[in-house]
Amino acid sequence: MILDFLTKVFGSKNEREIRKFQPIIDRINGLETQIRSLTDEDLKNQTALFRTRIENGESLDDLLPEAFATVREASVRTLKMRHYDVQLIGGIVLHRGKISEMKTGEGKTLVSTLPAYLNALTGRGVHIVTVNDYLATRDAEWMGRIYRFLGLSVGTIVHGLNDDERKAAYGADIAYGTNNEFGFDYLRDNMKYDRKSLVQRELNFAIVDEVDSILIDEARTPLIISGPAEKSTHLYYQVNGVIPKLVRETDYTIDEKARTSVLTEEGVARAEEMLGVENIFDPKHIDLLHHVNQALKAHTLFKRDVDYIVKDGEVLIVDEFTGRLMPGRRYSEGLHQALEAKENVNIENENQTLATITFQNYFRMYDKLSGMTGTADTESAEFKKIYDLDVMVIPTNKPMSREDFPDVIYKTRREKFDAVIREIAELHKRGQPVLVGTISIDVSEDLGKKLKRRGIAHTVLNAKHHAHEAEIVAEAGRPGAVTIATNMAGRGTDIILGGNWEAEAAKLKEPTAEQVESVEREWQKRHDAVIAAGGLHILGTERHESRRIDNQLRGRSGRQGDPGSSRFYLALEDDLLRIFGGERITGIMEKLGMEEGEPIEHNLISRAIENAQTKVEGHNFDIRKHLLEYDDVMNQQREVIYEQRREALRGENLKPAIEDMMSDKAEEIAFTFADEKLLPEDWDISGLNDAIFKQFNFRMELDTDALEGVNTEVLAERIYDRATAVYNEKEAEVSASDFRELERYVMLQTVDNLWKDHLLSMDHLKEGIGLRGYAQQNPLLVYKKEGFEMFNSMIGRVKEETLSILFRIEIVKSDDVDSLKPSEEQNLVFSGGDGGGESRRQPVRRAQKVGRNDPCPCGSGKKYKKCCGNK
Repeated sequence: MILDFLTKVFGSKNEREIRKFQPIIDRINGLETQIRSLTDEDLKNQTALFRTRIENGESLDDLLPEAFATVREASVRTLKMRHYDVQLIGGIVLHRGKISEMKTGEGKTLVSTLPAYLNALTGRGVHIVTVNDYLATRDAEWMGRIYRFLGLSVGTIVHGLNDDERKAAYGADIAYGTNNEFGFDYLRDNMKYDRKSLVQRELNFAIVDEVDSILIDEARTPLIISGPAEKSTHLYYQVNGVIPKLVRETDYTIDEKARTSVLTEEGVARAEEMLGVENIFDPKHIDLLHHVNQALKAHTLFKRDVDYIVKDGEVLIVDEFTGRLMPGRRYSEGLHQALEAKENVNIENENQTLATITFQNYFRMYDKLSGMTGTADTESAEFKKIYDLDVMVIPTNKPMSREDFPDVIYKTRREKFDAVIREIAELHKRGQPVLVGTISIDVSEDLGKKLKRRGIAHTVLNAKHHAHEAEIVAEAGRPGAVTIATNMAGRGTDIILGGNWEAEAAKLKEPTAEQVESVEREWQKRHDAVIAAGGLHILGTERHESRRIDNQLRGRSGRQGDPGSSRFYLALEDDLLRIFGGERITGIMEKLGMEEGEPIEHNLISRAIENAQTKVEGHNFDIRKHLLEYDDVMNQQREVIYEQRREALRGENLKPAIEDMMSDKAEEIAFTFADEKLLPEDWDISGLNDAIFKQFNFRMELDTDALEGVNTEVLAERIYDRATAVYNEKEAEVSASDFRELERYVMLQTVDNLWKDHLLSMDHLKEGIGLRGYAQQNPLLVYKKEGFEMFNSMIGRVKEETLSILFRIEIVKSDDVDSLKPSEEQNLVFSGGDGGGESRRQPVRRAQKVGRNDPCPCGSGKKYKKCCGNK
């Protein structure tokens, strides 16, 4: 009560923050007359003047009022659109690295031009991230008119570009593209072997459109670049014939909340019998067990036309939030192959991870990150915790006039859809457009069939009609239009009441001014008719598991003060109520009493539904948090590896690093085979000589006499000195620059091969890490500890294999420098030894021993071997 009273008196924290922007808005508006008086040429010259002022030490904040006023005037001249004051506020929020929540239709696309222009003045590039290629292309062309007018370059990064086209797009002042393309380009760049082929530059400033969709909904799935793993597909076919014969509750159980399915003891026995194995849990059958688990999941948890569709003999994933197809994306760990076997289509080979990153860790690499959406406030805690992003709710330009009716709940889905059809028929009859939201493809198609039987004209929009998505949604505001869509389809496209007259005019061939005016007059009649009928009505056929996505559906109506309405129809049989609502909702319904076909509207029910959604949101947040916690472990390792690659690609001299490797390996060999606590005659001389040859491809033929009076430190120095001499001789066979190039290629190839193997090992570790909980261990801590040990082991192998290759290379004289590159066409011969391996003795543990590459204990700051160890 007291808090409510104080909020009424002083305003909410959000309102107080918004009020602080007013002096800046006044300053921008005060410049409008002055900026308007500039000629087109003078307005273009503002960009060069701003850049000079930045070079002279002025900050972007200093320039903001003038830059925003300049963009607003350029927009008026190029697009005939003037930024409202609330759009200026949205632009300031984005520039300050926050999330700007603005209602649908408030012009977020135009808002982004303000901070994009301002931040592009530094020359470091701005990325504007969209949810699909259509929006990236549309916005780059549409808003690009403002940037180009002011002398800035604009790039578009979409699917299908080659490296040269991508590099040119990233080199532009402002680049539009999808989150997937930005993320995959980052991973691809970190797999390149030539600096010139890198496409991305530094990650400076990103504005993420539909930020909740990209940074929250899609953040549950990491980006993965895979390569084929040499595995047969026959097991998928074999196991696929077993699963349909198992009986639910007898042979397996399903937990719909956790989306898991597990074999019972009876099910294990039946599976073993049909597969002809005695014990499926025997280590030798681990692959078979994995296939059974994935096939069970494919048959029991994944539904066709809900989670995926089959198109042209291919299983395509349907994004659970947007309803869009995700071509090129595949479920990992054999699940996709299990679905292909289930649907009897060609099974693609399993893939092995070559590079991976989560959206969370990719976007956190930007120096400054911001975002905009119509619905972020309900997830503000997650944005703050994961991305350190604050959410600011921007007031609407005109008061919201949409009426949101309470939910209507029926006992069964049949009753619910009967009521939905009745309401659609009534709205259609009176000329009010209706957008029907469904949560899956099969529901949208089933509803479409029912409307067809009733003779009601309609359009169905779902993942199967993705190509025409924006076009269909843009026309959803015509009088009497009935559009059925998955809840998120067409996001980013305005629904204009009366239809999109500009698109209609654009279809005319060489239109006259009179024809354009005629089109606009017809549109105005339709527009007025729709407003008179009550505006666009949103009809939700089911609550989504996230309140935010329900709000996004509602937000399609009521843009810029337009009238509109919304209502959700629910049934006790809906997944959300059935799985998460629990007995509480059913109990309330029974107390209230429900008869066939009779709906219930009650605040208790609405609150219970919201509580169910809150539970699911919490569960989904835990999934994303869990994914991030594990990826953070990988991220630290990825940063080390990618930094090594970048150093190599930058052309830095790697010889000092190679010499350090030689020093480390010489020391490791010496202390492994020449225990300092023993006399030289007791050392393993034979093992020592073999180890030197195995690592460095030369023999020192050391014996007891040669080692008399020599301690382990001196032995390590001797091995190192000889290795250095041999290496220098090899280098002398070609020019130093060519040999540096060779070192670079060998290092990159070795790092990549071992990193790929390490990713596979980390995948396997992660798969079974949950079982450590049964041993009273924290799985995440075990994953961190064992992952760190595996990473250190991999770094050791990088040194070992890099040296082994470099010492075994025989240079073939050639005028072509490319002959030094370790590729399939190279002139390289590997000779002697086996190139390293795992069958080596572990180094002897030494107490308080200072390594040659450790900081010198004297405090000089130098390495021990360059300081006291060199005396």
